Amino acid sequence: MLYHAYQLASDSLAPWQALAQYNSAASWWGQTERTLLRQFSAANRVFAQLKFTHGRPDYDLDAVDVDGQLMPVTQTVVASKPFASLLQFKRATSGHQQLPKVLLMAPLSGHFATLLRDTLRTLLQDHDVYMTDWHNARDVPLHAGVFGFDDYVDYMVQFLRMLGPGTHVMAVCQPCPATLAATALLAEDDDPAQPLSLTLMAGPVDCRINPTEVNKLATSKPIDWFEKNLISHVPLPHRGFMRRVYPGFVQLSAFMSMNLDRHQDSFTDLYHHLCQGEMDKATTTEVFYKEYFAVNDLPAEFYLETVERIFQTHDLPRGVLTVKGRVVDPRAIRRAALLTVEGERDDICAVGQTVAAQDLCSSIRPYKKVHHVQTGVGHYGVFNGRKWQQQIYPRVRELIHASQG
Repeated sequence: MLYHAYQLASDSLAPWQALAQYNSAASWWGQTERTLLRQFSAANRVFAQLKFTHGRPDYDLDAVDVDGQLMPVTQTVVASKPFASLLQFKRATSGHQQLPKVLLMAPLSGHFATLLRDTLRTLLQDHDVYMTDWHNARDVPLHAGVFGFDDYVDYMVQFLRMLGPGTHVMAVCQPCPATLAATALLAEDDDPAQPLSLTLMAGPVDCRINPTEVNKLATSKPIDWFEKNLISHVPLPHRGFMRRVYPGFVQLSAFMSMNLDRHQDSFTDLYHHLCQGEMDKATTTEVFYKEYFAVNDLPAEFYLETVERIFQTHDLPRGVLTVKGRVVDPRAIRRAALLTVEGERDDICAVGQTVAAQDLCSSIRPYKKVHHVQTGVGHYGVFNGRKWQQQIYPRVRELIHASQG
């Protein structure tokens, strides 16, 4: 009933927000100097922005700046599966330059992979980048079957085998444990597709360390409570009608409630910027929330199994995580270099939770292990913004290029 109530409310507000969008876009509002009309236009524009959307935004990556020169970028769908596509972003190179292959593992945690647009753009300066583009579960028909944690790991294994030897992997946030599991399984099989390097960024490898509010919430209730209160069936008219999902709007609402004052202040500032004609500042806020409010539903099985196995019972650091009946042993990883990155102010995945992978991967030689704590950044600052570009990315690039065969 939760999803049906949300859909009803969303449908009811849609015409009013469309009207508000029309009012705010009327050309003569923006040209007038009359204060009341400016305020009316600004209020309409803010109201029109206050809505969740459910389609993946565009990546908008036609070119990337490389040493002051704009290099064209092409986007290709390499593989398409029911719950995800594997995308390739390839930039033009001079001569016969061969760039290292990087598989960027995007999170499946309520947002679309486009949240990593800045991460992707930065990587493209020096790499041929492939990326997991997770589909919205509400658009996946029931006949595609269920999708759980084991299937998630299996997708990673399949994608790595498609890319073949010589691939580097970078996982951001939620996929870190699953990426570690996929790499360990490939390493145990001595599979040639096992990655040359593994970069884990701000991910919940061991949530027993410095638990955050997110971690405490996950352990505050039994898994049955999450299933009963947070799982819904997709309503009509969506293609995934009757599929069980953890709605993206629930996930985003929970995250926003943790910093509600900050979001309220952002929209108050947006209103004032619009009233004062400070369009550059207003556009910056609007672009951020357009991406932030684009929500992605998770398959119920994947969400519940992740909460239970990663956040409640901590299967990976305890050495009891299984994937399709196989025990995952990170000690099997020997060849890959390992970089772990954490943010000093991360209130979602605290310092200590990702570096735990260094101890789990005890067979990797010490000189092939690197850990970096970035001062002055929270969760999103680890993979987005100036410090990611100027201080974190050079370490990622150095590890990848040093690990090339």
